[in-house]
Amino acid sequence: MEQKLKVGILGATGMVGQRFISLLENHPWFEVVTLAASPRSAGKTYEEAVGDRWKMSTPMPEAVKKLVVFNVNEVEKVAATVDFVFSAVDMTKDEIKAIEEAYAKTETPVVSNNSAHRWTPDVPMVVPEINPQHFDIIESQKKRLGTTRGFIAVKPNCSIQSYTPCLAAWKEFEPVEVIATTYQAISGAGKTFKEWPEMVENIIPYIGGEEEKSEMEPLKVLGQIEGDHIEKASLPKISCQCIRVPVLNGHTAAVFIRFAKKPTKEQLIEKLAAFKGFPQDEKLPSAPKQFIRYMEEDNRPQVREDVDYENGMGVSIGRLREDTIYDYKFVGLSHNTVRGAAGGAVLCAEALTAKGYIAAKC
Repeated sequence: MEQKLKVGILGATGMVGQRFISLLENHPWFEVVTLAASPRSAGKTYEEAVGDRWKMSTPMPEAVKKLVVFNVNEVEKVAATVDFVFSAVDMTKDEIKAIEEAYAKTETPVVSNNSAHRWTPDVPMVVPEINPQHFDIIESQKKRLGTTRGFIAVKPNCSIQSYTPCLAAWKEFEPVEVIATTYQAISGAGKTFKEWPEMVENIIPYIGGEEEKSEMEPLKVLGQIEGDHIEKASLPKISCQCIRVPVLNGHTAAVFIRFAKKPTKEQLIEKLAAFKGFPQDEKLPSAPKQFIRYMEEDNRPQVREDVDYENGMGVSIGRLREDTIYDYKFVGLSHNTVRGAAGGAVLCAEALTAKGYIAAKC
């Protein structure tokens, strides 16, 4: 790419906003030029606005420290400075829906980490290796919004990343039932142990709204476009429990699965290793070379050892074995704030750019 696209980050001071900034440092296609946050941060430099709340393990990039933060509500003003935006705003669902549509109507593409538009019928919810064809629905969305280049695309919830790729890799064996329990890191709530000391040596068996997302969102990802909307898949039936555990980064899933066509263990492992998609074919900058890896060791994957596989963009699967009630069971691991949040959105933006949906405004 001859000239980098100009990027804005909405909700830049929060944990996911910070992750966007870290991931986009020295990105070959994108340059962060505008940061926007709540009115209380507006007018301050980014360094001042964040203060002692920088949560990444790497230092704040020098390039953003002196950028003056915009008021995220000044939509036209922010949109005039960028080619597209990433959205990680912390608002009510209705407020997020409204502000993301407002940005799209300024002819500014919005790639969102938020859940507000995941079930808007003409908004694609994409894991780029699995369903990049869903970006085709953007043309219907543009007609509804009355735009020529503005639209909204979203990535799915962080909790589904450690098992939904397997469902896609095993599609030909027709998964019909899935039981999953996810063990979710505290960074999924935007927290560190310093901010959430009650999570030390603790487990909380409830995460608001997470089980519904974990059961339903894979079905939209695995669905298909029908007319002006995306129709969710009818199978597999998914039941999920979501538990908060004392881990900083990394969502682990323990999964039981039943197939209509029972494969061998060797076939399942072969399909995982061979599974790839548009990001790998196009060699997108953030794409993992090996999206899914299978680990033979009995005690893997582990968060400490494996959460950063492929720079946090890969998925690790292990302990695949036959079950006494279901056909098979396995354990999956994914990085919740990289693949599951900001990194997944960056990969979506790269795919949208490669497909021509995102380009320089002038």
